[in-house]
Amino acid sequence: MIPLKSIEEIEFIRESSRIVADVLKLVGAQARPGMTTLELDNVAEDFIRSMGGEPAFKGYGWDKKNLFPATLCTSIDAEVVHGIPSKRMLKDGDLLSIDVGVKKNGFYGDGACSFAIGEVSEEKQRLMRVTQESLAKGIEQAVAGKRVHDVSNAIQRHVEANGFSVVRDLVGHGVGRKLHEEPSIPNFGEAGTGVVLKDGMTLAIEPMVNAGTWRVKVATDGWTVLTVDGKPSAHFEHTIAIVQGKAEILTLS
Repeated sequence: MIPLKSIEEIEFIRESSRIVADVLKLVGAQARPGMTTLELDNVAEDFIRSMGGEPAFKGYGWDKKNLFPATLCTSIDAEVVHGIPSKRMLKDGDLLSIDVGVKKNGFYGDGACSFAIGEVSEEKQRLMRVTQESLAKGIEQAVAGKRVHDVSNAIQRHVEANGFSVVRDLVGHGVGRKLHEEPSIPNFGEAGTGVVLKDGMTLAIEPMVNAGTWRVKVATDGWTVLTVDGKPSAHFEHTIAIVQGKAEILTLS
């Protein structure tokens, strides 16, 4: 069952999503060589709580013995998503992907952005650019009457045309009263298939793009997802609402 949101509910999701956007802007400005990912996490949590929100990821998970311990997911280079903040220092040339969720007034927002730390390689620059472009192309397809895999296919075609690969084991998702709702939104698929998109749907679209193979593995911490070939990965995500037939990006500062 895919919940359709009222205009009032979308406004609540927009409020949480704006905090997400502001967090990404704030931590992105502070992410530099010598900064630790744990320091960025503390900045993010303090800001979210100052805005009356709650960190959506902290304490999240199905295994009660291994709930996610932090506000941000901080993933560096070959870490695709779900990296756990630590005392690890960022260094020149790192590609840092930050994912953050916020809950406020009972509704969630979710977003992600990748950042160049200092001077990064041309490959990493292109990887980030293509990933961000693929997100925009996916959002262009998120209109009433289209289907979920129209979004998926637009992302996949752009990524693969540029020589990269989309992660297949992880997907975007609906978002609203829950952090993860139906429908699932893969970053690959056959156009013209999948659930029909309708007004009132709120979706987190999030291409995860690898420089090498699409295959991934999970680290021993039970959370961090890594590329199997050790090549870098980038991640961008927006929460959007379909309003009057069109996609409206809610995770804007």
